[in-house]
Amino acid sequence: MDAGVFPLEQKFVEYTDGETVFEGYVTRPAGVTTRAPCVVLAHEWSGLNEAMRRCADRLASLGYVCFAMDVYGKGVRGDQLGDNACLMNPLLRDRALLRQRLLAGLDAAKALSGVDAGRMAVVGYCFGGLCALDLARAVPPNLLAAVSVHGVLQAPRIGEQAPVTASILLLHGWEDPVAPPNDVLGIARELTEAGADWQLHAYGHARHAFTFEGANFPERGIVYDAAADRRSWAAMRAFLAERLA
Repeated sequence: MDAGVFPLEQKFVEYTDGETVFEGYVTRPAGVTTRAPCVVLAHEWSGLNEAMRRCADRLASLGYVCFAMDVYGKGVRGDQLGDNACLMNPLLRDRALLRQRLLAGLDAAKALSGVDAGRMAVVGYCFGGLCALDLARAVPPNLLAAVSVHGVLQAPRIGEQAPVTASILLLHGWEDPVAPPNDVLGIARELTEAGADWQLHAYGHARHAFTFEGANFPERGIVYDAAADRRSWAAMRAFLAERLA
């Protein structure tokens, strides 16, 4: 099912990491009384904006509680069609701080009412794909699955990597300039050495942001691809159903 098939309950939730206040977005099927698995959604470089909330609703329509976390801070949002490097780059330079914020978001998700904290997954797009992988690299308890959708793949290099216990799904556009073939080979080696259960779906001719309708910046390698969008969604649905069953 996709969003709109049955009603959803939605709200914003504040949480903190140290003195920094963040604002996440919670969406779930309405009227469900049993505990449900939770999918944590990591936003792309413009922050927890309308497009990410729609994505969270789509995941919730599959029967999950979806918690769209915030790694920038309450009220810190970028331009969905603009350059948001000034928001993303400080966290790319300090992957330890990013990991701390990701773990705070996961803890906030686990604390939500109606969440089965033993069945957690994370999904991320673009910069959020890197976030999903970094959360898996942190090896938190009960994180069963991590999905990177046209994500940044470079390792954080912030210390020795513990064995990765979450199953990993990489959904990748083969012509993505943000994650060239050397980076794909690099994460394959990294995840293999970490003992992870991992799989890679690479979509021929697809470029960066292939799931974002309206993306049309071929000079930057950012182009929507309907076939890759459809196929990656089907792959993610099956993967989450398997791991969160």
